[in-house]
Amino acid sequence: MVTFLDNGMLMKGGGSSQLKSVDAPVHRKRVGPKITIMVVDDEPAVLRVLVTRLNLAGYRVVSADDGEQALQVFHDESPDLVVLDVMLPKLDGFAVCRRLRAESCVPIIFLTALEAISEKVAGLDLGADDYLSKPFSPKELEARIATILRRVGPGAAVAEPRELPVGQGVLRLGDLVVDTNRRQVSRGGQRIGLTYTEFSLLELLFRDPGKVVPRAEILEQLWGYPPRRAADLRVVDVYVARLRGKLEPDPRNPELILTVRGIGYASQRMGEFPTAIAS
Repeated sequence: MVTFLDNGMLMKGGGSSQLKSVDAPVHRKRVGPKITIMVVDDEPAVLRVLVTRLNLAGYRVVSADDGEQALQVFHDESPDLVVLDVMLPKLDGFAVCRRLRAESCVPIIFLTALEAISEKVAGLDLGADDYLSKPFSPKELEARIATILRRVGPGAAVAEPRELPVGQGVLRLGDLVVDTNRRQVSRGGQRIGLTYTEFSLLELLFRDPGKVVPRAEILEQLWGYPPRRAADLRVVDVYVARLRGKLEPDPRNPELILTVRGIGYASQRMGEFPTAIAS
């Protein structure tokens, strides 16, 4: 059962069986018609409202109500972003995310009624870009989607690397080569697969090497919202851990991304890498 709270928030389970009206839609500047959002939820009322709201926001919206259908729709429609409920029949959201990440870096936002932080962290560990806890406001979901799309751009999940002049926007960090034009990282000629959020985090930390970037600032810049509670900052910690796992020779003793206790994170200064150059 799904209900709408008086403030327009979606809530799963319990409460009255009557649906309360959501906040009235407002006129918005329409986004490009090629931006496709896939919404996956097994609650018909939730699915109907989210599809309607995102259509009003100017997106092309496709939907699915179970995990197996979600994979089929994804392959048929190639969406630019996926809004994915965790509790799904046939295949749960975690399994769907795992399958999508094996073949695509499409941005994924989890919707979860699970309160345990460990469950939310598990979703981020699988490669999700963000999560919203139920109940949530459709307006907040729209804002999260807009933030992610501004960062990655439409079509980024399937776009081929562009041919750009070599030597511009390339950083060498030890044995890592970071190409900010193509948003690629490689070691010894082998490409290291980073999601768009992971690469954005790498860019942010190395924008001013040696500078301490507070966790709250990272959350606001990459995810587009300030921390409302301490648990929100876990998103940043999980992504830093994922980035270290992919880039650091020994993630338990990081050399690239350093922890500044009680504040945030800092990248190693360029001059402290014997072979570090920027061209």
